[in-house]
Amino acid sequence: MPVRNRLAEMHPEITAWRRDLHENPELMYDLPRTSKIVADKLTAFGCDEVVPGIGISGVVGVIHGRKTGSGKVLAFRADLDALPIHEASGVDYASKTPGKMHACGHDGHTAILLGAAQYLAETRNFDGTVVLAFQPAEEGGAGGKAMVDDGLMDRWGVQEVYGLHNMPGFEVGQFAIREGALLASADEFEITVTGKGGHAAMPHETVDTTLVASHIVVALQSIVARNIDPLGNVVVTVGAFHTDSVASNVIAHEVVMKGTVRTLDPDLRNLAQERIEALVPLTAQAYGGTAVVDYQRGYPVTVNHPEQTAFAADCAEEVAGSVIRDVKPVMPAEDFAFMLEARPGAYIFMGNGDTPMCHHPAYEFDDNAIPAGCSWFVTLAERRMPLTA
Repeated sequence: MPVRNRLAEMHPEITAWRRDLHENPELMYDLPRTSKIVADKLTAFGCDEVVPGIGISGVVGVIHGRKTGSGKVLAFRADLDALPIHEASGVDYASKTPGKMHACGHDGHTAILLGAAQYLAETRNFDGTVVLAFQPAEEGGAGGKAMVDDGLMDRWGVQEVYGLHNMPGFEVGQFAIREGALLASADEFEITVTGKGGHAAMPHETVDTTLVASHIVVALQSIVARNIDPLGNVVVTVGAFHTDSVASNVIAHEVVMKGTVRTLDPDLRNLAQERIEALVPLTAQAYGGTAVVDYQRGYPVTVNHPEQTAFAADCAEEVAGSVIRDVKPVMPAEDFAFMLEARPGAYIFMGNGDTPMCHHPAYEFDDNAIPAGCSWFVTLAERRMPLTA
């Protein structure tokens, strides 16, 4: 079945919800307005249960089908938070808060799941229960983990979990998915290099931390070049490099570098961490300095489960007429991974057309994708938990 007629009718209303959220972005777990809007709408739709405060500021809505004898429980997830970015999209509903922007389409995801929630609460054309998880702090705060730790899966007996994310560069409404690793893990490291500062004209009397740190940056690239199978997927990037000097004639006493490691394989993730922690102090020692690594594990690899991936793809094909079933994985990370570690499920990309990539200040969510996204969630519920006579 393609896009549901009722959802097509609701499209202008859902778009208005989305644009209101876009105008009023909130960050991480600090979501008082966003969470209240979601909870109020779920209550107005007639959800059987609406519970705020799951995972600090997440909201859970529960909808029982006309029958519940199947005992099946599916969870659908949307993320709520925006990014600390100053908007440059130029749209007339741009963020009203300088330095905050829905630059990743979470406003669209939230509106889509709200639209699906209203439809499911009206029709209840399924045998089982739908749990709607509106999650805080996807952008670096591990809100998905917070909701799982707060009992999302166990409290409501969730058996499978599904989510979607818009994807610029794909045709609006086009779906793409793959079994296995879809998005990368994301770890962070901070390296503090210490030497002996001094006058730039007398480097022989110093231990030049800028030189030491530069060799460390080069050495880190050898991990991917010479320790990882060429068919593996690993990124090691130093994104920040700061000395304690601001003068051209001073050799810094200390350098602090920050970076990220992305992988699609837990074993390669372990290897990358081991090599960083081994290479960094030895490289510094070779040039007369010292270096300390603070390595922090972040989001795990987002891994789609086989059965649920095939089912999610079939539902997407019903809605859109076609689906890409073996899309290439990408190296950004997604904390839906924590939910997929807790329960089998699948995460799918939905096309967002020709717009700048997510996290860009000129990014824009395409509201034309809304009916397809809503219909996909509805199809998941009605096909996975069909009513029988």
